[in-house]
Amino acid sequence: MQRIQLLYRIEKQAKGLGADQRLALRQSRSVPILNDLRKWLDQHLPVIVNQSALGKAMHYMNRQWDKLTVYTTDGRLTIDNNLCENAIRPFVIGRKNHLFSDTVSGAKASANLYSLIETAKANSFEPYQYLKRVFTELPKATEVEQIEALLPFKPKFELDEAA
Repeated sequence: MQRIQLLYRIEKQAKGLGADQRLALRQSRSVPILNDLRKWLDQHLPVIVNQSALGKAMHYMNRQWDKLTVYTTDGRLTIDNNLCENAIRPFVIGRKNHLFSDTVSGAKASANLYSLIETAKANSFEPYQYLKRVFTELPKATEVEQIEALLPFKPKFELDEAA
């Protein structure tokens, strides 16, 4: 837990930095902590009872190691998915209000639309205007690049070029 706390302290320091500076900070400070954590995990994993709570947590960390450490390879990534979790929380809480999804396809369509709207909001697009642009331009798209340019995490200039 102390190692994880150290990683979050480093992220707090990296908050105002650009992607390149954040990456350099992570490479110099976070990667050594993660390497130390990996050694600890490899040393203790064989002696922990698999079915104990600690054993389950350690095995989960072992299986997810690549996903846990990928943020140290790209300064644009975050250490966790808290922003995503917070974005979907209203939909999870309002699950009972979404009973209109009578089918699996309807539920998938709703989930895709919610995801698109929340990603647009996270990238400072007004959802109605963003969806209006997408639904206007998408039928005109003939190439994968034109469709990808409409994704809400693309820079705004790519959205403008797709119009």
